[in-house]
Order: sequence, then C-alpha cells, then structure tokens
Amino acid sequence: MSEPLFHLAFRSDWAVARETGRYEISTRGQTLAEVGFIHCALRHQVRGVADAFYADADDLVPLVVDQEQLDAPVVHEPPAPGLPDFPHLYGALPVAAVTDVLPVGRAADGNWQLPV
Repeated sequence: MSEPLFHLAFRSDWAVARETGRYEISTRGQTLAEVGFIHCALRHQVRGVADAFYADADDLVPLVVDQEQLDAPVVHEPPAPGLPDFPHLYGALPVAAVTDVLPVGRAADGNWQLPV
C-alpha cells in the first residue's frame, strides 16, 4: 500500500468537488488548469506547508488521498530549484480517492494543529 498524500483545501472548494466528483484546485488561489498539477504533501510535510502558506487562512480542510485510487500520475519534484521534493498530482483528484478529511485547529502561537 502506498503512503497517503495530503492536500490542504478550503472547505468551500471541497464542497464544490463533492458535488462534481472531482477536485481541481492546485493550491491557494490557483486552479489545476492554471498550474497543471495539484500540490500535495507527504505526512511529514503537511504542517510546514500549512504554516508557511496558509497561516492567515480560515476554513482549512486537510484531505487524505489514497494514491492507489488516482487515475493521474503523481510526480515527486521540487516546487523550485534547491527545495525538497513534494508530490504533484498531474490531473484532477477524484473525490473517491479522498479517504478522510482531517479536523484542524490553531495552537496558542497561531500555527495550525493537524493530527498528522
């Protein structure tokens, strides 16, 4: 069994995906069509991504993704030269591949508290 992937979504974007059956948001404020892939993270990367890119966000929902249910390739590559590899999903995320939506909260310092 493959390691699960994680994607940080806004609740409103996830609600649209549940209606259509496909999630097509790449990252905050950008669609799959604009970027060409959906940004994902591994378990050990999720908290850092949340704190770095979603510190001021509200209504965040971390999606747990079963790689074996994806019909598009996942490529592990750096988002920019010199950075560590992150998984990128080169296609839409089928809602059926999302095995869990995790609860989140904020720590006293304002950083995200994630159960991963």
